[in-house]
Amino acid sequence: MELRHLRYFVAVAEHLSFSRAARHLHLAQQSLSQQIAALERDLEVRLFDRDTRGTRLTEAGRAFLPEARAVLARADAAVAVAQRAGRGETGRLDLAFLTSTANYMLPPVVKALRERLPGLELTTHNVQIDELVAGLRDGRFDAAFTRPPLVADLATRTLATEPVCAVLPAGHRLADRAELRLADLAEEDWVLSPRASWPPWHDKYDRDFAAAGFTPRVVQRATGVANLLGLVAAGVGVTRLALSANSVRRTGVVFVPLADDRTETVVAWMPTSDGPVQRNLLGVTADLAATAELTHWG
Repeated sequence: MELRHLRYFVAVAEHLSFSRAARHLHLAQQSLSQQIAALERDLEVRLFDRDTRGTRLTEAGRAFLPEARAVLARADAAVAVAQRAGRGETGRLDLAFLTSTANYMLPPVVKALRERLPGLELTTHNVQIDELVAGLRDGRFDAAFTRPPLVADLATRTLATEPVCAVLPAGHRLADRAELRLADLAEEDWVLSPRASWPPWHDKYDRDFAAAGFTPRVVQRATGVANLLGLVAAGVGVTRLALSANSVRRTGVVFVPLADDRTETVVAWMPTSDGPVQRNLLGVTADLAATAELTHWG
């Protein structure tokens, strides 16, 4: 017995006419009659009575009809599930957000995914950069929203660019400037993240400070944007962060753009795991970036 036999049976049962069912199925009536006869042989029961008064279901046919419909419905549902999975509309998506990007990046990304791909099981993680990269590499995270520089084996796509700012305590002598150069901060005390937190970032910081002609006098190190901002607000020193970090703390600190200094927010993933769910994610984020939905940090 094949699914097509069940479809043929249900069509005849619903039309109670082999000729009308054949037209509905786009089959020759003789072929349809042969298929129903084959089904009856397989089941070893007669499903239809046919005489001069027309076509009627037998007792066995009436009992078989709801079961046949249920099997076809389950088969159709299975096909739909497979097709939705193949299009990346169902499945699981584990997303990591760098702590400093989560405040402004997570809400629009999650909202768009839930609206456009409601069948996805979505999980988000707010993590530091070292855990973010490790999670992408070992498969814990399907994609991540973070900042470069990263590592060579990750694929990335830029979603937004923004100014990098000097972050000063409120009332600092330079706090009312419209723009600063990094060299203007050569004599300041600095608070920075630990060098081991992400060496590629600190390698870039070293190059930038060297180009500005000084080595920063680091008086304290702290992990996480919130901690850095707290130290700046307390007057311990100044730091340097993307403008979007102002969403983490808006009191006690002042963000002043640094001339010719910008940074990016990227979505990152392992190229080896480029499946349909991931392609849908990249499509959603590209649409968001194109409509500036990811740049509301001011």
